[in-house]
Amino acid sequence: MLNKVKGSDPKLFDIVKRELERQEKNIEMIASESTVPVEIMELSGSIFTNKTLEGYPGKRFQAGSHLADELEILANQRGKELYGCDHINIQSYSGSTANYTVYASILEPGDKVMSMKLDQGGHLSHGSKANFMSKVFNFEHYSIDKDTEQIDYEGLEKQAHEFKPKLLIAGGSAYPRLIDFERIGKIAKDVGAYFMVDMAHLSGLVAAKVIPSPVPYADFVTSSTTKTLGGPRAGFVMCKEEFAKKLDHGTFPGFLGSMHLTTMAAKCWLFEYAKSEKFINIMKQIPVNAKTLAKELEGYGFRIVTGGTDTHIVLVDVRNKNITGKEFDEALDSIGITVNKNQIPFDPLGPLVTSGVRIGLTSVTQRGLREKEIKHIARIMNDVAENTKNPDKLNDLKKEAQELISKFPLYSDEDLKEII
Repeated sequence: MLNKVKGSDPKLFDIVKRELERQEKNIEMIASESTVPVEIMELSGSIFTNKTLEGYPGKRFQAGSHLADELEILANQRGKELYGCDHINIQSYSGSTANYTVYASILEPGDKVMSMKLDQGGHLSHGSKANFMSKVFNFEHYSIDKDTEQIDYEGLEKQAHEFKPKLLIAGGSAYPRLIDFERIGKIAKDVGAYFMVDMAHLSGLVAAKVIPSPVPYADFVTSSTTKTLGGPRAGFVMCKEEFAKKLDHGTFPGFLGSMHLTTMAAKCWLFEYAKSEKFINIMKQIPVNAKTLAKELEGYGFRIVTGGTDTHIVLVDVRNKNITGKEFDEALDSIGITVNKNQIPFDPLGPLVTSGVRIGLTSVTQRGLREKEIKHIARIMNDVAENTKNPDKLNDLKKEAQELISKFPLYSDEDLKEII
């Protein structure tokens, strides 16, 4: 796949090669990451990269679009079949872009939006002050229950009736529990709001029917195609038929310009792959592995936020180990296990330090690790937490971690010949 680059730019080729080696030796546990099949890489770099296109099938602004039309129509058909939705738009460049296209479809500057707080599981694109959208729309955030650390549905309902948002958003990036989409959808309907679900972290689990789908209850459902879905770095939006024209116009020309046909081709392949037994079995194992990790870490004295998990995410409070999330993140990275520091609900520390880490089980599950190996990883994590200042012990743990993951190749030897 990189034979030409190897000769024309050896310095760049070396960087890519070393990244492949890093991933092969690394125990990847960042919740927003996954390992794509080789077909995704092939299509993401395919001949469609030469084609510029705007608009929709049959209504393009550039000639030579008939084959791209076939591609987008096929991808849309597959996406609709996979998720059982009325309408889908696959032109978004990312999960965040997918959210913005919904805003462009139904909101005017200054409109009211309600969403989950960022430090309690929400997402930057849901109106965080650090995100530009907070300057465009009037965001108010609902909170979780301080005791259970789960969504306070009664409080959310009361707040929605008082605030009267035009858009109510569910979903986020660090909430490990199932969300009652039906209940929030009813609240949205009662206050006259549109209801949008950001299922970027859940879309693979939803596709495999491992967890309940928000599609029947939401007016709009947005997603990235990475994370549990394990596809290209892109996004898509689904909606009810009555909002199809609004969504398409809000996407183009409302928010986006020309589309990325290469990632759209990869999405087309992905939607078909996600129906396969192989994919479904991986998705079924992910929550099993996540629950196993949560239970094991709790046994070692870590506090698990919300007391457990229903998805691929384990949110861990590390304060019992007298370290910060940043320290744990960096110590784990030094031995070849990658997680990300993450604020926990009502965190006394800032987002650059944090009291916790967010751990995801998608990538390791894709590589074939099951409960036995997850328990091994939990023990290594505990040893790291208790030896962050002991370089000799950390070096031993690095060898142990690499020995463990070496039994589960990132790609087969045949696939590696295609990749590098």
